[in-house]
Amino acid sequence: MRTLKFLLRKEFRQIFRNKSLLPVIFVMPIIQLLIMPLAADYEVKNINISIVDHDHSPYSQKLISKIIASGYFRLSDYSNSFNQAFEQIEKDNSDLVLEIPKDFERNLIRENTQQLYIAVNAINGTKANLGGAYLNRLIQDYNADIRTEWIQPQRYNASPTIQIASSNWFNTYLNYSFFMVPGILAFLVTMVGAYMCSLNIVKEKEVGTIEQINVTPIKKHHFILGKLIPFWVIGMFVFSVGLFGVGRLVYGIVPIGSMGSLYAFLSLYLIALLGLGLLISTYSDTQQQAMSIAFFFMMIFLLMSGLFTSIDSMPEWAKVIAQLNPVTYFIEVMRMVVLKGSGFSDIKYHFLIICGFAIFFNGWAILNYKKTS
Repeated sequence: MRTLKFLLRKEFRQIFRNKSLLPVIFVMPIIQLLIMPLAADYEVKNINISIVDHDHSPYSQKLISKIIASGYFRLSDYSNSFNQAFEQIEKDNSDLVLEIPKDFERNLIRENTQQLYIAVNAINGTKANLGGAYLNRLIQDYNADIRTEWIQPQRYNASPTIQIASSNWFNTYLNYSFFMVPGILAFLVTMVGAYMCSLNIVKEKEVGTIEQINVTPIKKHHFILGKLIPFWVIGMFVFSVGLFGVGRLVYGIVPIGSMGSLYAFLSLYLIALLGLGLLISTYSDTQQQAMSIAFFFMMIFLLMSGLFTSIDSMPEWAKVIAQLNPVTYFIEVMRMVVLKGSGFSDIKYHFLIICGFAIFFNGWAILNYKKTS
């Protein structure tokens, strides 16, 4: 323990002596957590729409007013020519074109049916799908409103009706930040742990102090623990500031689950990720090599973790990679505990998986660290 104590003292002094490293560890994750949830929002709004109205009737004007008043669409062009509206799509000024045919109101009243034409710019597939879905929904609501006006109210309802009342669990007001902030915080903690720890041993190699350590009687596991524990403490601190500082004060997120279970999982998760960082550093000779390898894993962890896209919608081969990704389990646990109020019994499966990752990465790092005495 005395040997480990001296190693930890050396590591903390070395970290806090590096003035350029401190903002990277403590300031950058907070700034990223403040900015990224505001940009990572899949609720598409301000969709530019061009409307071609050949009818100019009260019914067509009512439909146009309903679309613009929804808050999802912004009228970029209003004309009588489809070709002119299509030019707006080609110039990237519009995302959709709605063409209202001539005699729209008359045919709707006389024939009880009418067709509308919708053209969608599908270059941005997500925006096109959501924009088309929003517009179809608004047209359906408009159709229901028209039918309600035509139906004469009856004194007695001849057929029974079923009333549906919906309620949202875990995120009552459908605030997208409540869903994204826990996941982004999980990934930022991963980056701080894996990146910083992967550069640690490599810096000793570049400076030359690794040779001095190699000729000392320090055991390999003492050396690995001395490198791991400081960044474990830093990771816990960054997570706490992000969750209770930025998460609660800025976004109003109040965790409703067991904080003890969450911090127990975080403790084990940091051990696993720091083990991965140490493993990368044992295979790298320069900090550039370590950063390149760490960046490779971080990109896979980011895109295959379910942070931005649902794992259920991935192909089967991608689901296998996601199951081998430790970040996947941490993001799931964060959202389960913070939003759903889950306890240890709900995350015990994730706990066992991360325990396996911790043993695997740290065991490999200890075995791969070559120390000559």
